[in-house]
Amino acid sequence: MATRDSVRSWLLEGLQHEDVMPAGPHVVEAPHRRHAWWRVMCLTGLDYFSTLGYQPGIAALAAGLLSPVATLFLVALTLFGALPVYRRVAVESPHGQGSVAMLERLAPRWWGKLFVLVLLGFAATDFVITMTLSAADATAHILENPFAPRALQGHQVAVTIGLLALLGAVFLLGFSEAIGVAVVLVGVYLSLNVVVVTAAVLHVADRPVLVVDWKQALLSSHGGPASMVLLSLLVMPKLALGLSGFETGVAVMPLIKGGLAGRIRGAKRLLTTVALVMSVFLIASSFVTSVLIPLREFREGGRANGRALAYLAHAYLGNGFGTLYDASTIAILWFAGASAMAGLLNLVPRYLPRYGMAPDWTRAVRPLVLVFTAVAFAITVIFRASVTAQGGAYATGVLVLILSAAVAVTVSVHRRRRRAATAAYAAIALVLTYTLVANVIERPDGVKIASFFIAAIVVTSLISRATRSTELRVTRVVLDPLAERFLREVPGDEVHLIANEPQRRDRAEYEEKLREQWRNHRLDPATPVLFVEATVPDASEFLTELRVRGEERYGHRILRLESSSIPNALAALLLYIRNRFRKLPHIYFHWAEENPVAAMLRYLVFGVGDVPAMTREILREAEPDPEHRPRVHVG
Repeated sequence: MATRDSVRSWLLEGLQHEDVMPAGPHVVEAPHRRHAWWRVMCLTGLDYFSTLGYQPGIAALAAGLLSPVATLFLVALTLFGALPVYRRVAVESPHGQGSVAMLERLAPRWWGKLFVLVLLGFAATDFVITMTLSAADATAHILENPFAPRALQGHQVAVTIGLLALLGAVFLLGFSEAIGVAVVLVGVYLSLNVVVVTAAVLHVADRPVLVVDWKQALLSSHGGPASMVLLSLLVMPKLALGLSGFETGVAVMPLIKGGLAGRIRGAKRLLTTVALVMSVFLIASSFVTSVLIPLREFREGGRANGRALAYLAHAYLGNGFGTLYDASTIAILWFAGASAMAGLLNLVPRYLPRYGMAPDWTRAVRPLVLVFTAVAFAITVIFRASVTAQGGAYATGVLVLILSAAVAVTVSVHRRRRRAATAAYAAIALVLTYTLVANVIERPDGVKIASFFIAAIVVTSLISRATRSTELRVTRVVLDPLAERFLREVPGDEVHLIANEPQRRDRAEYEEKLREQWRNHRLDPATPVLFVEATVPDASEFLTELRVRGEERYGHRILRLESSSIPNALAALLLYIRNRFRKLPHIYFHWAEENPVAAMLRYLVFGVGDVPAMTREILREAEPDPEHRPRVHVG
């Protein structure tokens, strides 16, 4: 038993039980060490630049000899589509919440929550496949290296799982600031890529016949320019891996030095620089790999499968340099998985707990690490650690996030009545929609995996919301001066409150309510009473800051408040009165004529329902001592 308790304590170390106020424009950010934008860019680059390890090979498999032409269209979509969208996201979501938070604000209430859960499913697909795809490609670089031990050959799945287990172990032990490591890894990796691409370009320049042969093969296979452009547009969605990293770029904005304006400027520089650098590498790498590497080597089992630039490094710069390139690629791919894991650990606790849609243990890091690592193991086994097979799933997650950002920005600028900008962003959204649909039709694996994540998140969230329905979830109670005076002026050591569901709010309504309580509860007409009226503006919210306003109406004193759940609000108010004014509150209800099952469903969905019973249950859980518990009377 002691061992079991110690393991549990270790797993839940750092669990935060305090309620967290929803993120928003007045969010108080956790203290982070701030860095220059170019250093933060390297952290983003772990995800973005590492795709050079496998992107040229995937492009060659998807487009064949047309790979450079299709890559040009991808670069155009990057520079004139994704980049403008995320520069706008940086302006509208400078606290690091990204496009998901923008859509959450644009689509409030239950539909907005459900939409966010779906987006979280696609985001989980993106991040988990980043981990598994990067680990699989790192494995390919290990196994294809001429110095790799023969015992590892044929065990790609086992090696990939080993890398993922090592990644999980790092997070179980603790993951400190990674920017310094990211700067070194990205600097070394990009420098080595410059050497490899330059050597390949010089080799092509020394042998112009290679370009001539490539052109002839291209013309004989695909006809004239119009046919090439059409085919390139058709296969371009398969190259969507080259769009990864933008969502990460806005997620790391809180790490950039400066105030709000400086952070936005830094994020724009980060996004623009990383897009330009990656665009140059994508075009150059797709050209040299298409011209210099036979197509058969890109296929499953080929020496360039998942490692096209590494193939060139070994071929033209020797096995010594090639091994150095392999080591650099393996390191950045593995660390890109760490970046993805960090993204998951940041994303899940940011939304689900404040929706009430996550178990309590999701606020601790280690249980989540174990869950995500187990899921990564399963996906690696399902796809047999194949880089090519996972490409479609990864592209789907990336495209859904970018499309959601484009839609959010389009709606945002439309609300500002900026017609030209709305038309431009809408056009970008349409292109991204085509790219996503084409990718899903061609490779539906991404939707299948995302559907699994979405179903798991939605089912778990709804179960969690139901099981936490009697949890006291008011973060703070604030009285206005009139409400404060009403409660202070109540004589004696008890406060008597009559719960009223406001309707006409005329004199007759309050007089009838008083007579009903005198009749049902034998309440002395001389006893001072306060009416309390609660309304629900948005039942989908879980945490609430309760603001209580005092009002006098027809000689009656009324406490008015709004909350996502009436029973929760009333229970919190009663406990606050007891603690603040040292008076025992009594609240009076009448029974509702409603089926208990229907009442429970109304409570879960609309925040109303069987208010007396739920108020009493919430109080019972919050205050175990019956002697000190506020009294609930029902008649």
